[in-house]
Amino acid sequence: MTTRTTPTVVRFNAAFMLPGIDEPQPAGEYRVDLDEESLEGASRTAWRRVATFIHLPAISAKGSTQQMVPIEPASLEAALDKDRRQS
Repeated sequence: MTTRTTPTVVRFNAAFMLPGIDEPQPAGEYRVDLDEESLEGASRTAWRRVATFIHLPAISAKGSTQQMVPIEPASLEAALDKDRRQS
């Protein structure tokens, strides 16, 4: 089975909250990684998402500038939708 990571960038125009994160995150651009695995069929290959991670500033982690946090795609979309409605 083959795996791949597809990076993308999302933008928040205002501070935002994510489930499982105690502090609001500042507005800005954030890298999101989509981890997928292949589902090989007879005629073509399809991809299934197995994990989604967002890179956040690691304010509380010593010696690190970022932390990679797992996130449910629906939670990320909900936060982005809320941000769009506030703008």
